[in-house]
Amino acid sequence: MTDRRAELDGQVRAADPDRWLSSRFVADADLRADLIALYAFEAELMVIPSRVTQPLLAEMRFTWWADQMDGVFAGAPRKGHPGLEALSAAAVRHNLARAPFDALITAHIGRVHEDPHDLEAFYVGPMQTAAHILAGPGHEATVAPVGRLRALSQTGRPDEARALRHEANTALKALPPTAFPAVAHAALIDHAAPEPLKRLRLTWAVLRGRV
Repeated sequence: MTDRRAELDGQVRAADPDRWLSSRFVADADLRADLIALYAFEAELMVIPSRVTQPLLAEMRFTWWADQMDGVFAGAPRKGHPGLEALSAAAVRHNLARAPFDALITAHIGRVHEDPHDLEAFYVGPMQTAAHILAGPGHEATVAPVGRLRALSQTGRPDEARALRHEANTALKALPPTAFPAVAHAALIDHAAPEPLKRLRLTWAVLRGRV
């Protein structure tokens, strides 16, 4: 693993351990690095409100990230920024759609101003993008119910998340196994569980192709 990849990998491990654990099931090192680039971008956005004291300052930082998307998707990211360079490489290599990235930044700006959380932008879109990275386009409808399950579990609605499992797993029958690490973390509804237990839960989910 290169120093740059290791840096982003460590960033995601610290900020988003559930998705970092699920990314360990991606055998191809380059695909795993592209997935980590996506998760590192999300981690950068998530931490902004904790680093500033005023909504306007947070919005300015989100706007900076929004402005960087032109370069990212043109294959000309800001030089010397490992996260943007890695994200751009992934976006160009996989011909990723820009809309989910713009929607995510807009949702974060809304969150700063105490708008209702846009769960589709926060959870479904990124999971669909992750599946695209691992297995190519065309799996958006398959992934959507799993993204919503993850959204419910992450926003303090575990019972509703469990109720959605049957629908999600039925949809997942159409997902290529190579894409399953993009959704595997939806199996981790108990976020307080110790890491060894999470690893076992993820392994079982990957073996079965079910969350």
